[in-house]
Amino acid sequence: MKVLNIVETAYRATIEEQDDTVVWISHALKGAGADLGLLLSGAAVNYAVAQQDAAGLSFGGLEQTQPPRIPQDVGKLIGKGVAVYVVEDDLEERGIGPDGLIPGIERIKRAGLARLFGGYDQVWRW
Repeated sequence: MKVLNIVETAYRATIEEQDDTVVWISHALKGAGADLGLLLSGAAVNYAVAQQDAAGLSFGGLEQTQPPRIPQDVGKLIGKGVAVYVVEDDLEERGIGPDGLIPGIERIKRAGLARLFGGYDQVWRW
């Protein structure tokens, strides 16, 4: 079974944890032998930007000592053979150009999503 995980909400649970939950579960599923892809859409297209650093993140006197390293996590997924897509229209709406994206990310227009979905047995939207 081939599964596409869609991440639309960015930085979910990254205050308490070091990882985005869907990116983390995608690593675990791939490690267990799953055939999957990951689609970044909406605010989560920010995950595709290679040069971001959450070190120094704090709230009042509380410092996040293990900040999220989402670009590295996404890059490792690509390295494991997971197809990672980003909705190009959402990048453009946020002023994010193609330069500076994580190497290996595939850009896809919103109009091409139905065709992408058709290539998977199941589509999970988180």
